[in-house]
This record gives sequence, structure tokens and C-alpha cells, in this order.
Amino acid sequence: MKAYVLRSFGSPDQLVLSDVERPVPRDDEVLVRVRATSVQPYDWHFMRGEPYLSRIMGGGVGLRRPRIPVLGADVAGEVEATGKDVTLFRPGDEVYAMSLQGGFGEYVCLRESEVAPKPGNLTFEQAAAVPMAANTALIALRDEGRVQAGQKVLVNGASGGVGTFAVQLAKAFGAHVTGVCGGRNAALVRSIGADEIIDHTKEDFATSGQRFDLLVDVAGGRRLSDCRRVLARKGAYVVVGGPAGRWVQPAGHMFAALASAPFVPQRIARADVVRCGSNRANLLTLTGLIEGGEIIPVIDRTFPFGEIPAAVRYQEEGHAPGKVVVTGSL
Repeated sequence: MKAYVLRSFGSPDQLVLSDVERPVPRDDEVLVRVRATSVQPYDWHFMRGEPYLSRIMGGGVGLRRPRIPVLGADVAGEVEATGKDVTLFRPGDEVYAMSLQGGFGEYVCLRESEVAPKPGNLTFEQAAAVPMAANTALIALRDEGRVQAGQKVLVNGASGGVGTFAVQLAKAFGAHVTGVCGGRNAALVRSIGADEIIDHTKEDFATSGQRFDLLVDVAGGRRLSDCRRVLARKGAYVVVGGPAGRWVQPAGHMFAALASAPFVPQRIARADVVRCGSNRANLLTLTGLIEGGEIIPVIDRTFPFGEIPAAVRYQEEGHAPGKVVVTGSL
């Protein structure tokens, strides 16, 4: 099969289209023909091997060479074959999954427990925009933020992949939502449900005078004291991301916030989708919300499979509203 293989850390030019052996599913796995995938910061952090701190952390990107040769954390496609212990799927089923690797190839093997039926009202391209970003937003709001109907929620970084899902999920849970984004994306964020918009190019949310029950911080880059200033005394601050850096960031931003948690009245948590053990259950929850019309994926651009390096380079610029999607090669 064809796959983009990462043989050394570096720029998107290190993603080389190669002929590799097609994987064979184990007893508890399904072989999925990839119809679409998406690009996100998770992919280019592994591609660049940054921050350097991640190279020595457990489960990190790899010390001297990439630990994951075929990136692509999101998969939407069709079941091609199944292992002997698989009972939920059969060849031809349309599925989607957060695989953490393999989406930049024509086929990928996934554990049955990771896979969910594709929402019936989405195309493969739309479905590929969902798994990691929407799962992260769901964990941030429901699990770590413990959002309740009637609460006031602030989403900092509301126009990106995670942010657009966070806005919609907060509304689906009955919250009053304020989205922080640039002015050029204000109409988009309002169209997906935000009740109020703060244009960060004109206004500082930390000095707005408002108080929120939950701050979901996707963009990062602000001091914890600034973020706490806008929270109610018993509010919650959930860290999703932060400014990228070569050595420590965004890990340093996240760890600094978590280290202060025992000393402040607000609850401080991190939305860690990679270590979440309920991705299939979360995908089923998201499917219900998608098919019920409560959330939709926002897609900025779609690239063909042959232009995956260009798609990664575009997403790495950090200006895409919503998701960057790649259509499959077949």
C-alpha cells in the first residue's frame, strides 16, 4: 500500500510517499481502508519532534528518530477485513476512529474497541474531522470542566478544530457561551452557537470584567493569573493547548497550570485525549449529537492524499478556522 512515512524529524518535506506492507489485523482488530483523515497539531508535534522535552518523556515522540512512522490520528473509512474475535463490524461497514497513527496511509489496523460506526449524515471527509478534536472538546467540557446547563463558558481559541467543537458542545449542554477569536472568524464562531464574541485583536478577555464558570483554554499563551481573574470563585480552568515551542512548550504551560491546582480555589485540569480510555464510548456520544443536529464539523480546507505534506504545512501555520481534512487515495 501507499503511505507517507516519516523517517526523521523535521519539516513536512520529511513525509515521503512510500510503498509499505499492508497491515494484517490481529484477532481483535479491524483493517480499515482509509477514505479520509485530518491534520492537527498532534501530527506536526510528532513530525518535528518538538517540544524536545517530549522526546524523553514516556510515550513521547521518540529520542533520535520518530516513534510513529505513519502519522494521521483521525480515520474515516470502510472495514476491509476483521480479526477472528471481532463481533461488532464486518467488511463494508463505514466507520471512524481516533487511531493516533496510520491515517496517512491507504490502510490501517485498529482495535475493535477504538472504532465506531460513522455518523450516517456525514461524508467520510466530514467524519474525519471529528475524532480527536471533538473528543478533546468533549473531555474538556464534560469530564474535566463538568459543565452544567445555565453556566457561563468561555472558549479561548474558539475558531480552531477543538474550539469549534467546544463552542457547539457547550451549547448542546445548555451553557451560555462566549468565544474568543480573531475578528475575521467572529461570524463563523457566532454561526455555530456562540452567544457572545470577544475579538482578541481588539479586546483582552482577562480585563473584560466578566466572570465565567468554566474557561476552556485551547489557545493558551496567557498567564494563569489572567485566566483565574475571569473565573468565578468555584469555577474551572481546563487547559487544552498552549503556544508551541522547541524545548518545553506547550507542556510547560500545562504543567505550570496543573502545579498550582492545590493552592487555588478554582479547579484546574488538563484535557488529555491521548490517555483517555473511553474513545469509542465518546465517539458514540458524539455520533448521537451529530445525527441529532447539535454539532457539525467545521472544515476549512480539503487536500487530496497526494498533498499531505502541503496539508500539514498549512495546518502548522495555525490560522485555519476549523479542521484541515485530507481525502483518501482510493
